[in-house]
Amino acid sequence: MRRYSQRQALTSLSEINITPLLDLAFVLLIIFMITTPLLENSSTLVIPSSGVNNPAVDPHQVQTVSIDRTQTIKLNNETLDADALTQRLSELRKTNADLAVIIRPDRELPVQSLVTLMDTLQRAGITKVGIATKTEGQ
Repeated sequence: MRRYSQRQALTSLSEINITPLLDLAFVLLIIFMITTPLLENSSTLVIPSSGVNNPAVDPHQVQTVSIDRTQTIKLNNETLDADALTQRLSELRKTNADLAVIIRPDRELPVQSLVTLMDTLQRAGITKVGIATKTEGQ
C-alpha cells in the first residue's frame, strides 16, 4: 500500500537550513581573527650603533656607497642607479684588485634594500665590504 503522506516529502523545501552557513561563517571569522595579527606583525629593525670608535680609513683607498631611506644610491656623493653602480665598481675593481667599499645606510632604510645593495656589490666582484655606523654618543 502506498501512503499519501509521502507526497509532501517529494515537494521542494521552502526554507533553507542556515545552521551550516552560520558554522562556516564563524569558522572563517575565527581564522581571520587569528591570522590577521600575524600578517600585520612586521618588526622594524634599527641598524645598531657601535660603542667603539672605528679607526680612520684613508678615503683614497676605499669607495663609499651611501643609500638613504628613499633608496637613492650615491657612490662618493655621485648619484647612480644599481646598474651604473655595478658597472662603475667593476671598472674600479679592474684598476684596484683590493678595492674595499664602505656602505653608509640610513637608519630608517629597510633591511631588504641593504641586502639588495650588497648583492649589487657582489655582482661587481667586491669582496671587501663594511657597513659604517655611528658611535652611540653622536
